[in-house]
This record gives sequence, C-alpha cells and structure tokens, in this order.
Amino acid sequence: MPSLSICFSGMLSLSEQLLSPLKGLLCAVSDPASWPRRLQTLAVMHFVFFWVLMLIISTWLPSYIFFFTPLWWTMPLYLVWYFYSFKDPARGSRPWSWYKNHKVWKYFADYFPMKLVKTADLPPNKNYIICCHPHGIMSIGSTIHLLTNGTGFSEKFPGLTSTIMTLNGQFYFPFRREVGMWLGGVNSSAESLQYLLKNPGKGRAVGIVIGGATEALDAHPGNFDLNLLSRRGFCKYALKHGADLVPMYSFGENDLYDQVDNPRGSHFRNFQQTVKSLFNFCPPLLKGRSVFNWNFGLLPYRKPVNSVVGKPIHVDRVADPSPDQIDALHSAYCEALVDLFEEHKSHYGIPPHVHLNLY
Repeated sequence: MPSLSICFSGMLSLSEQLLSPLKGLLCAVSDPASWPRRLQTLAVMHFVFFWVLMLIISTWLPSYIFFFTPLWWTMPLYLVWYFYSFKDPARGSRPWSWYKNHKVWKYFADYFPMKLVKTADLPPNKNYIICCHPHGIMSIGSTIHLLTNGTGFSEKFPGLTSTIMTLNGQFYFPFRREVGMWLGGVNSSAESLQYLLKNPGKGRAVGIVIGGATEALDAHPGNFDLNLLSRRGFCKYALKHGADLVPMYSFGENDLYDQVDNPRGSHFRNFQQTVKSLFNFCPPLLKGRSVFNWNFGLLPYRKPVNSVVGKPIHVDRVADPSPDQIDALHSAYCEALVDLFEEHKSHYGIPPHVHLNLY
C-alpha cells in the first residue's frame, strides 16, 4: 500500500523536524562548553519578555489577580502605589543598582556581541545629551549601553549617571513600568529632560533616540536613513541648559530584525503612519529568530552591534536660544554625526559608497 507508506514516511519526517530543536537543546544542556550560549539566549529571552510580552500581559494581569486569585487585596495597594509614583518617570525614576549591574546584561551583550566604542572622554563636570542613532526596531543597543552596565558604560565614562528617554506610554502599563523604572528609564518629555539636566546639576548622560517611532519603520537591514532634519528640540534644550551634544551611532542595530516591506508611499506605510499619528507609536511587523534557531520568532538575530560614541560638541548655555542659534547647533551636530559615520563605517563592513541619508 504505497499511499500508507508515503503518509507514514511523511509523518516521520515531520516528527524529526519538530523534535530536532528539542534534541539540540538536550545535547546543549549535556555539553558544558555550550552553556555560555544558552545563558546568553536566556538573557535575551528575559529582555524580550519584559520589553514586549510584558506589555501585553500587563493589560489583563491586574484584573485576573483581583477577580480570580486570593491575592486580590494586593491590587488596591498596587493602585495606590501606581498613582503615588506616576510622575517618577519624569523625575529620574527609581533605578535599582543591583538590577542595572546584574550579570544578565553581560550575557545579553555577549549574545550579539554588542560593544560600546569610546572615542573621547566625557568629563563628569558637565551634562551630556547622547544622541542615539539609528532607532532600529527596539533601540536595543542604546538601551543596554545607557540603562545597564552590560557593556561597561560606567567604566568607560566614570562619574556619569546614564539613562535613556523612551515613550511615555511605556510607563502606563502596570508591573511593566516598574521594570523600566528599576533600570532608570525616563519618559520622553521636556519636563523629564529639564529635570535631569538640573538635578544634580552635572554628571548626567541623557540618551535620546532622536529618530523616534517614525525611524523604527525604516529599520531594515542595510538601511541608513535617519529621521533627523526636522528634529531640533534636543538642540534647544542643550542650549538652554548648556549640555554638550554627543553623537552615538550603533552599527548593526538595523540588522537585528527583519520587518515586512513598507517602502515610503506604499499603502501599508501610509497605514502605519496613520496609526502612529493616532497613538504616537506603530509597532513594526517584525521577524526575528526563535529559541530553537527557527527562522521566525521574537528574539533578535545574533549579529554584532558596535555603538561608537563620538566627541562631545561643546554647547554654551543660552537661557532663551533663538531659532538661528538652534539651527546653527543642529547643523553642527548633523555634520559631526556624518563625520563619525564616515570615519568608522569601514571598520564594520560598510562599503565606501554607502552614506547616511538624513531626512
């Protein structure tokens, strides 16, 4: 009966495909030499869980605890805490040193691997706005460099307290917001930036992913488009507070995920822009890898990310900067960023004819 034989052999082939990742995992557990890679994968799973899945879980978990568990009484207490600490993300949050310096972030950085490249000193007697490019899908490079010590920021730039600004909505989700505050993340607002640059007055390194959610939609491998020409707010506040501007470009950030094709002007891109205009963010339809090396999933690809921190651009304090002064600083910053990219691109496999596209 050839049909039964073909069916049976097909089932065996499918079973082998499904079981092969499990077999690989069992072999990896039994081989101590592979443990570092497994720990790196676990570290990335931890990141993806809190940064992506926890956003979804937190929309229903408080209600489930309140209505269906004996711990219902914890939710009114948490609600009190939620409103009591609601403005903390605009006031430096509540960083937890143990979590920021935990070894999990070292394993995370080694997964890619991810490196922070220093080209100049940043003396702690000043404040700095570190301008991070490109946004990528999840700004993984700038997040790890500035919110954790996974790549040694505190050793490379002693005396500086680093943080990064992110969407205000990140701090609206119950439980998930606490993780962001433990790492010292702050919301992206003028109030938040001015608080950081005034308190304690020096030694701050505030990261801003300049391109924002719009640039995330351009995060395709091999893409070098930056949403920068219309972004001038960071220059205005740098002048108002005398904070030096520091360009940082993460070579490889756009290679960590694939996303659905969405060229500008396409119907899908127009739809994404409409969603962004309504909610201030539109999650890209991304594709990464899975825990078992399948070619789909939420984990980023194991591709190197090298974030080069450029020389600071000195900024004198101007209490009420004029549009001309803001434009002049913006032009100087764009020139410094392009020079940084051109100087270092050959080290990371980018051909000489490839340049940044500022729009």
